[in-house]
Amino acid sequence: MKASSFGLKVASLPKIDFQAILEDFRHLNPNDPGTWPLIPKAVILLGLFAGLLLAGWWFLWSEQFTLLETRQREETALKEQYLEKKRQAVNLELYTQQLSEIDRSFGALLKQLPNKSEIEALLIEVNQAGLGRGLQFELFRPGKEEIKDFYAELPVTVKINGSYHDIGTFAADVAKLPRIVTLNGISVVPLKDNSAMTLDATIKTFRYLDEEEVADQKAKEIAAAKNKKPAKGGGK
Repeated sequence: MKASSFGLKVASLPKIDFQAILEDFRHLNPNDPGTWPLIPKAVILLGLFAGLLLAGWWFLWSEQFTLLETRQREETALKEQYLEKKRQAVNLELYTQQLSEIDRSFGALLKQLPNKSEIEALLIEVNQAGLGRGLQFELFRPGKEEIKDFYAELPVTVKINGSYHDIGTFAADVAKLPRIVTLNGISVVPLKDNSAMTLDATIKTFRYLDEEEVADQKAKEIAAAKNKKPAKGGGK
């Protein structure tokens, strides 16, 4: 029963006469659209509608959609900036505490650098540390001070005689000084009778620059940067 009813429905569908439709299109009178058959009218109206949509997209909507995408990207970027600033605002107290801790740490390190007037006393402390261990200084010669960004470096060339144990203890005493003192270029060789050792080294100590020295150093850097700039023009 089902198969027969389906066959009846298929048989009842109207047949489309494509040849007749083509004939209708061939005999359209462009001067009298009102007399056109229904199918040509519908097809042409749909074509005009599609053409209008395409023209609108090409001349109007395309630019507007591009502008919309740009504004959406700007909106996303602004939201990210807002969230980042919000996180910074929420963590502002923590950042302030960290900055204060950094300032305290830097201040503690800066205190380990002597000023200009304390350098001589520090050198005396280094000398006394060696003499206190029974060492003999053959050479204790301060070198030329080297100016850095915010501190100065003073090298001292030393040559010390003593036992291996006393020299090692002297190095440990120097490391324990409240100021920053380093031993560099260390060379330890035994004496001829092997009863003692000779230490050749460069002791480096550091001091921070005062405000006047810092300003002078910056002025020198600015002048050096200007001198490096190539001169404009130039003759033979």
